Amino acid sequence: MIDSGLQGKNAIVTGGGAGIGRATALRLAAEGARVLIADLNAETAESAAEEVRSAGGTAETVTGDLSRQEVVDRVADTAAERLGGIDVLVNNAGIMDDLSATADVGDAVWERLIRINLTAPFLLTRAVLPHMLGRGSGSIVFTASEASLRGSAAGTAYTAAKHGVVGLVKSTAIMYRDHGIRVNAVAPGGTATSISVEAAQSPAGPTVLGNYAGNIGRVADPAELASAIVFLASDAASNISGAVLPVDNGWSAV
Repeated sequence: MIDSGLQGKNAIVTGGGAGIGRATALRLAAEGARVLIADLNAETAESAAEEVRSAGGTAETVTGDLSRQEVVDRVADTAAERLGGIDVLVNNAGIMDDLSATADVGDAVWERLIRINLTAPFLLTRAVLPHMLGRGSGSIVFTASEASLRGSAAGTAYTAAKHGVVGLVKSTAIMYRDHGIRVNAVAPGGTATSISVEAAQSPAGPTVLGNYAGNIGRVADPAELASAIVFLASDAASNISGAVLPVDNGWSAV
């Protein structure tokens, strides 16, 4: 059995109060990592942290909008001060769009999707890199999406943001590969989470996307995504960087 190397490491998980993020925080803690759960919802964040503590682990929480620099700074500072450093960052937090097609995307939807799904993980990655560079090591894992691999899995705004995530992953991986820092992503397909989708009134997006809905296959449990994320964060993936791993029941192979 390969040692995950996560015992005693310090990890930040965004969107850690529910769904994939919560499952990932619990799995990291089970592997011996200390975790900081960052979430917009204080109640779910503290609930996840208490579950970690009840199992004998260490957990801290920070709540707020991660697209705001002051919240990002608070996350990085809290992890450094209360956990003792930053070894792992899981950029998981995100929202879904309304499935609208390009001509129907409103400015507010576009700006919100880019801000939360792309700008926020960029800001946090930028904030933690100096800490990882100081330690000479680190692992960053993003939650991309099936929509980061194709154009038929979501609306225009979400798809564009998640394609941006993949570019951010690959650029950061190559920029820091000689500094002991690995950067990867998982690309979930259908997953049972609390993220809701309210389809736009315009039929263009939902009508077109409906033609491909049958390719989703089995819906994953969040724990299945957590397993892949923790693998990429761990020493078991020590020579993997710049990769986008589909965790989608074969959807990307259709």
